[in-house]
Amino acid sequence: MLRLLTVIALGFVLAGCSSGQTRFTDLESFMNEVRARPARPPEPIPEFQPYEPFAYGAAGKRSPFDPPIEQRRRPEGMPDVQPDPDRVRQFLEQFSLNDLRMVGTLERAEETFALIRDARGGVHRVTKGDFMGQNHGEIQAIAESGIELEEIVPDGAGGWLLRSRSIRLQDG
Repeated sequence: MLRLLTVIALGFVLAGCSSGQTRFTDLESFMNEVRARPARPPEPIPEFQPYEPFAYGAAGKRSPFDPPIEQRRRPEGMPDVQPDPDRVRQFLEQFSLNDLRMVGTLERAEETFALIRDARGGVHRVTKGDFMGQNHGEIQAIAESGIELEEIVPDGAGGWLLRSRSIRLQDG
């Protein structure tokens, strides 16, 4: 009985695999029609414009992504501003202000401290009167949202100017 079923199943399989030329006549005629059509000529090669070099002329100017720098002079009648050459420089004065990030604040005995991350990843505690940045930046005020500094920078004519800067609390 098993052999009989096997022979019948094999017969059905072979019948299904037979060539059914009558089923694909319309497909064969369509393919022959497409093959008989003339081929389209290839599209012409596009013409490229010659390269024109661009000379960037604003390399020495202030970056448009840096915050604007506000400068102010000492009022008339006051002595000229200049950095104290005998003052011992603090650790955060070796970094540019662009490399320093405020990451938080602390309060202790009614004194507010700011937490500053340097370019190497270290976190330092600073308070009002401390110095940071390469331009003799003295911390004037600390708030939860940022730090206000006053830097002493050369004015280009042999003197010095006071410049207000701020570091805002870094999000995240």
